[in-house]
Amino acid sequence: MSLAILAWFRLGMQLETGFLQFSRPVVDIRRGRDYTVGAVETLCAKAGGGDMSKIILGLAAAAILTAAVLVALAACGGSGASSLSSAEMVLLRSREPVRIGAILSFSGSSYLGDSLYRSVEMAAADFGSVSGRGGAARRAVLVEPPIDSNCSADGGRAAALQTTVNLDVIGVVGTTCSAAAVTASPVLSEAGVPMIAPSNTSPALTSDLMGNPGADYHPGYFRVSNNDLYQAEAVARFAYDNLGLRRMAALHDGDPYTSGLAAAFADSFESLGGVVAATERIEKGDRDMSAALSRFADVAPDGVFLPIFVTEGIPFMRQARTVETLSDAVFIGGGALLAADFLAVPETAGMYIAGPEATYTGRNSATGKSASEVLAAYEAMYGEPPASPYWGLAYDAAALLLAGAQRAARTEINGIPWMGGVERLLIVRSELREGIAAASADMTGLSGRIRCDDFGDCGSGRLNIYHHADAAVSDPALIQVAHRYEYEGK
Repeated sequence: MSLAILAWFRLGMQLETGFLQFSRPVVDIRRGRDYTVGAVETLCAKAGGGDMSKIILGLAAAAILTAAVLVALAACGGSGASSLSSAEMVLLRSREPVRIGAILSFSGSSYLGDSLYRSVEMAAADFGSVSGRGGAARRAVLVEPPIDSNCSADGGRAAALQTTVNLDVIGVVGTTCSAAAVTASPVLSEAGVPMIAPSNTSPALTSDLMGNPGADYHPGYFRVSNNDLYQAEAVARFAYDNLGLRRMAALHDGDPYTSGLAAAFADSFESLGGVVAATERIEKGDRDMSAALSRFADVAPDGVFLPIFVTEGIPFMRQARTVETLSDAVFIGGGALLAADFLAVPETAGMYIAGPEATYTGRNSATGKSASEVLAAYEAMYGEPPASPYWGLAYDAAALLLAGAQRAARTEINGIPWMGGVERLLIVRSELREGIAAASADMTGLSGRIRCDDFGDCGSGRLNIYHHADAAVSDPALIQVAHRYEYEGK
């Protein structure tokens, strides 16, 4: 831009009409000053008369040059957006907020949506605003109303399609469940919309942690929750080394989370020298658990691993406590059962449950807030503690998305700055994905260190195994920690 102005002035200084040498432009675009015909005639007179046609020719040449400079200046700052389609970018006009979506579960097998959505809103408020490189204006952050995925494959796909209709949404926090993520991820990936999950954990969504992508991995998918391969190893080692169990059974409901975790547990437990004598499947919504319990009674395991959801977990535990041959068996639940509604059921007392750290101790580097500050604000705002321990991960997921947006955003000027040009915020979707990965390189969250690998696994690799000794204590944050696990590779 400065080169164009310099050239303009040089030509103005060099342009001669014979009787008049122009030492400045006919229209001074910096000051809004122009030369009238009378002023030109006066200059001509001072020059001793002369050929008016040459003066007019000079004026015309200067006018043409002025128009060229204005066109060039108008193009400055707009070239990045003009080369992209609306699907490849989000271009926010003056005062438009940065919008993020939320695909969570408020019904179905998991209904943790309220706690997670509240945490997303709090993270957005604490982050404050997003500004672009090269500009001064800051944009507020708006969290769109959540979309219920129903913790199902159909619900996940429908929610993703609904999200992509809104081209102003830069990214999504979600989904709650792996079953919904399996179908939401390809839709969002195709649309270029990144998704950061707070609680789904199936290895199929990312990788086997050995450099091989999962069957359902799609670029643009990230998660701050742990890959279930960590939980499988943690439960297997705890059962074998700490509890001395040698013969186990496992239960799942066929969805990617439950079946994947049950299979990964069996592999880990058997690699230690143990035996998984039976793996049974129930269906979502089942209330009669007699078939699975009968099979478990036949194989007489030392323990049962049940990585299922609350809806099926409650009837299973109530009926399991009536089976005499399982009276001495140890029951170990997966992270989806670390919920207040499940913990309040008397028959769950005595269980072990593997899951994320329910008491967070970190500080989110993107918002500057500590876990204790966020929790206190949550309880003050909603009058109750979060119902799910995944609240802290939802906060971290939203903060990571916005930290990525801050890295990717750039300012474009629509028009000429000193003639009322308007700053617009441009976020290129492919650059947002890169920004999220880059932001994670030096980010800490309420949940601890956040580092995203090549397949979107950003979790800390840390988890706890809780001993639920008393059903009168249903707050996950108050359950006794029996074992702490941290994946050595992280």
